[in-house]
Amino acid sequence: MDPGEAALQVLRGDPGAEMHWTVIWDRALKAGYIDPFTQPDARDAVIAALATGAKAGRVEKTSKGTYRLLAGG
Repeated sequence: MDPGEAALQVLRGDPGAEMHWTVIWDRALKAGYIDPFTQPDARDAVIAALATGAKAGRVEKTSKGTYRLLAGG
């Protein structure tokens, strides 16, 4: 799964919850959405996808490093 989609999938799993990117990363790893051995830049891609999602209005940056899924995200 694409790291950006993995981040959104984690946020969809707990709608309305605010999560730090490290929690999102950990949950994506545990769920098997991301494999850092086959996707060596996955961590940076998750962080970038969250920032892009915030700019696009799919997620809200609630504080430094913390994100929440917006309706329709």
